Amino acid sequence: FKYFSCDENTMAFTGHAMALYLDDSYLKRPARECIDRVQLYAYSLSRYGNSPYIYPVWGLGGLPEGFSRLCAIHGGVYMLNKPIEKILYNDDGTVKGVQCKDEEHPAYCKKLLADPSYFIGTDKVKKVGQVARMICIMSHPIKDTNNADSAQIILPAKHTGRRSDIYISMVSYHHQVAAQGKYVAVVSLNVESKQPEKEFAPALALLGKADVRFSWVSDQYAPTDDGSKDNIFVTSSYDATSHFETATKEIMSIYERLTGQPVDLTAKPDDLGKDE
Repeated sequence: FKYFSCDENTMAFTGHAMALYLDDSYLKRPARECIDRVQLYAYSLSRYGNSPYIYPVWGLGGLPEGFSRLCAIHGGVYMLNKPIEKILYNDDGTVKGVQCKDEEHPAYCKKLLADPSYFIGTDKVKKVGQVARMICIMSHPIKDTNNADSAQIILPAKHTGRRSDIYISMVSYHHQVAAQGKYVAVVSLNVESKQPEKEFAPALALLGKADVRFSWVSDQYAPTDDGSKDNIFVTSSYDATSHFETATKEIMSIYERLTGQPVDLTAKPDDLGKDE
């Protein structure tokens, strides 16, 4: 960046908004890493038109719905919205299955992938911080976005006087998630003070007037082991990022720990479902 005489605004925008780095560590790392990330941003932008991001119509609820359909096609069993009563273990301490509430028979398994909320109060997870989120329902698009019906905005920490970035994701009636003429903006950030509601100020100044706002603070948990001993693979809580970059990396990591092989994204659609 210094070689090309880039100012701090350009460096922050490139590193945080395009390369999706969570901090400024990229400034001290090999340039190739940042270049690859920026190229991915550019390739995605050229492929999908005016945005490098895609968002499912009808909201993210379509993802578990799609999973359920694929699960049924491949002979799997799924139970949505079933409270877990307890986790069952073998004599050697490895997972055996789960017992669901109001179900007579347990669901048996060799490996278990679980959200940290199922293990709060145990030695499987530890608290690593807090995330504050706010949902703003508005009757106008975000200013200075050319009246865009959707937006992904990252406010770099350096521009807001914080230690971490602020994330804004905005969708609207064009995505079938709001009424005609309404916009839904979700603001998320790492809690850095005892008054998290005041930490939203830079984002609210950008969003402008909202019809209604909802905010809450969630504890953030992380697993204490890799799951190899008991075959229970616990994910981390969702962090403040709104672009799912960290979630995607964790999914790929857990897949490799579950199967012993890295994710192969070169599979052709025609090969899916065929016996190996």
